[in-house]
Amino acid sequence: MTLRSDEVTKGLERAPHRSLLKAMGIIDNEMDRPFIGVVNSWSELIPGHIHLDKLAESVKAGIRLAGGVPFEFSTIGICDGIAMGHEGMKYSLPSRELIRDTIELMVQAHRFDGMVMIPTCDKIVPGHLMAAGRLDIPTAVVTGGPMLPGFVDDEERDLISVFEGVGERQNNKITDEKLKALEDCSCSGAGSCAGLFTANTMACVTEALGMSLPGCGTTHAVDAKKFRLAKETGMKIMELVEKDITARQIVTPEAIDNAIILDMAIGGSTNTALHLPAIAHEFGQDLPLDRFDEMSRTTPHLTNLRPGGNHFLLDLERAGGVPAVMQRLGDMLSLDVLTVTGETMARNLESFTPVNPRTNASVIKTLDDPIHPEGGIAILKGNLAPDGSVIKQTAVHPDMMVHSGPARVFNSEEESMHAIMDRQIKAGDVVVIRYEGPKGGPGMREMLSPTSAIAGMGLIDSVALITDGRFSGGTRGPCIGHVTPEAAQGGPIALVEEGDTIEIDIPNRLLDIKVPGNVLEERKARWKNPVVETKKSYLARYQRYVGTASRGSILE
Repeated sequence: MTLRSDEVTKGLERAPHRSLLKAMGIIDNEMDRPFIGVVNSWSELIPGHIHLDKLAESVKAGIRLAGGVPFEFSTIGICDGIAMGHEGMKYSLPSRELIRDTIELMVQAHRFDGMVMIPTCDKIVPGHLMAAGRLDIPTAVVTGGPMLPGFVDDEERDLISVFEGVGERQNNKITDEKLKALEDCSCSGAGSCAGLFTANTMACVTEALGMSLPGCGTTHAVDAKKFRLAKETGMKIMELVEKDITARQIVTPEAIDNAIILDMAIGGSTNTALHLPAIAHEFGQDLPLDRFDEMSRTTPHLTNLRPGGNHFLLDLERAGGVPAVMQRLGDMLSLDVLTVTGETMARNLESFTPVNPRTNASVIKTLDDPIHPEGGIAILKGNLAPDGSVIKQTAVHPDMMVHSGPARVFNSEEESMHAIMDRQIKAGDVVVIRYEGPKGGPGMREMLSPTSAIAGMGLIDSVALITDGRFSGGTRGPCIGHVTPEAAQGGPIALVEEGDTIEIDIPNRLLDIKVPGNVLEERKARWKNPVVETKKSYLARYQRYVGTASRGSILE
């Protein structure tokens, strides 16, 4: 078997290279074995990553058991929760491409024969998968796992409980003591936040793509099962190297469709409409935004997880996780696709039996009796979003599926937060937050603080929010993001004025501003872009090259 690492270890002229490897403890016997990159996004900055150093030890043990030589290196990662609501969030989405690029640099320079990736959280999992598609070598992924829910006032809680608690306290619905209890007890320790937010959605999507072992997506960070899966993944990568099964053989167009169908069935984060197109692009595929809507129309919503429902990832894990949901979906999926087990998805699902059948039946509904007849995400278009916008329709109250109201217009997240916290937003309003898109932000910030404040003040079922930015996977309610073209490109959202009537019709996929076309043309003629080009910053490069959200905000 010819290995990429032979370029480093074989031949007379590679004596200096072998000498450097020996300086790190590599012995002659190991020079003939596959070199495996262990790509670890561990840091002391993110709860979802704080334990990944230990997970990497399990992966490396598995690689050694199967005859490989592991080399661990790190990637960066930004905690969206800590970055939320200030300038730091502008750096979150742009970090995705930088993560991809750093992995490419390390793997190509050192000629690894395969990779085991250990990411968790929002942009980090997509960044790793994008690198896997670009490099196309044998690759398997171990996502770090969810956090256990916290417990306050006899109820299970998560990070969104704290964000919404801020609005509740501002509206005198809870006391300072209750907010402090939420702050102290909602986030219980290591792992990605406990609901079906972006991090856990992407972990489930990774498993549905076939890129992680069955059960990995929902196995919790503190569960010994996670460390066993990590060790098994370390062993499995050696089989993939031996058989030369590369990432592009696994992530086919059919696998991408499986991932979207799974996403629709579990009601995942709207951020998948950014990340999956970007991942598909690196795998040499085109994934138009409309594909999400096509899949949503025909895929029922089967499990009601936070933020739209009351179940946590722990409930889905106990019910059987991603394999259990995929078993329910059955023939809706392409089951002959290859996975990192070396077997097809069909073979993986045939061998799966839920450990807790009663929990399985209560948490995951059937195709004949779904929670909602359509999937989690809807793509809305109209004269306010000609190229599309995204909403998590399964987290919207039935009374707000069709809504018309006056626009309350803000040119930044901060402006909107001041108005919300000052109680200037009233029932029926449509809050418009613009110049927060990929170029306008720059960086396309998540609007979790405004949506959580609205929810905490009891307005989530009577106030809509529209933005060319995006939302956290923890957002619920009639919140429409990714409006394209964005305001910084002169899109119609830039032309909305205070008091304009905006109409939202989710069942018919419409988002319109009720202003005559000639009036909009007059406004466009007067419009001047207020966005100042960013100087001397990573964001300057990002702002210059980032594309539209409707195509995944990839760098073009």
